[in-house]
Amino acid sequence: MTPEGKVVGDFRPITRAGLCDSGGVRRYFHPDPEDICLPEVLFALSDATRLGIAVALSRGDERTAGELGGEIAKSTMTHHLKILREAGLLRVRSEGTRCYNSLRLGEVEARFPGLLDQLLGCATESGYTSADARR
Repeated sequence: MTPEGKVVGDFRPITRAGLCDSGGVRRYFHPDPEDICLPEVLFALSDATRLGIAVALSRGDERTAGELGGEIAKSTMTHHLKILREAGLLRVRSEGTRCYNSLRLGEVEARFPGLLDQLLGCATESGYTSADARR
């Protein structure tokens, strides 16, 4: 990037949220599977709201923040989704003005076999079935 802020080549400015301005389409940072760290995964799932989000997405479907959030404030939901994404648990796909979230089940399973099945199974049995399921 030049000092005037112009884009040079294929590089685009990265914002603080990890978004890349690519002409109206949001592109999010997702760690490579080999860079997913167990402590970050466990930290991301240590919060009841984030655990509920993971359980809600564990069937493999995609949902927007609004569909996941229930009564949770938009800014709070965005924060929780960011932590899950940066830990390597979520994949975000932009389509128009909507962002669809899904669990990276296969990638996390390959990195830590059985981890998500065990954690999300126990969470479901304990009643963490949505983002607003607080225990």
